[in-house]
Amino acid sequence: MSPRPARAKERAAESANRPSRASQESAGAREDRLKSERVYRDLRRRIRELRLQPGSRLDKNEIAAEYGVSRAPVSEAIAWLAVEGLVDVIPQSGSFVAPIRVEDIRDSLLIRTGLEVEVVRRATRVADAALMARLDDNLELQAAAVKRKDLVALDDLDTAFHGIILSAINSPGLARLVDRARAILDRPRFYSLPEEGRPRDTVAEHRRIVDAIRTGDLELAGATMRVHLTMVAQSIERNLEQMQSDPHAKLTRRV
Repeated sequence: MSPRPARAKERAAESANRPSRASQESAGAREDRLKSERVYRDLRRRIRELRLQPGSRLDKNEIAAEYGVSRAPVSEAIAWLAVEGLVDVIPQSGSFVAPIRVEDIRDSLLIRTGLEVEVVRRATRVADAALMARLDDNLELQAAAVKRKDLVALDDLDTAFHGIILSAINSPGLARLVDRARAILDRPRFYSLPEEGRPRDTVAEHRRIVDAIRTGDLELAGATMRVHLTMVAQSIERNLEQMQSDPHAKLTRRV
């Protein structure tokens, strides 16, 4: 009996078990995207917390070495940050952390207020016990962060709080719009948080939003969110001038 049929079967089996070029490319693309997202998230956090100051140059080679990746994921991450208005890409000069622009902040405050007031109204309409439990848990963690004077944790929990409400209406497109508006506000919000009494007020305003959602009253929920975002805007406005001249001036203040 000729060995050819056996060898043919072996080759067929090997071919069936071997990943296709398309699947290999797909896996590679997923890995590259995960790298880009990791670099993007960390750079965005560092920009938000003013560890990367306005005007700082973003050297792609240095960033790639720091994160252990090639330049491609770094370039993609910087491109995402540029779309959000957090980085300025200047041809022939490089990429720089964007300055804190008053006009962009005010525009984003207006956009965010309009979006999130409607979001909380819709979330109130579909709120269930699971949503309320998540919000209650988040509020407890916020109160604990204020008690131990952990502003970084409080800021993260603030973002998560609004994200929980947004997740209730299951609208990825709207989530992207809200995230874009919030991106511009990350630095001024973080900068304004050490203002005397602001951390405690933030938690109190969030608690009123949760109480309003629990009642099922759409208008009340919308009103409490509007009041909260108005207070955020007023706090930012009080600090805009100093924020532009010296981004680090208030970050050492206590709660």
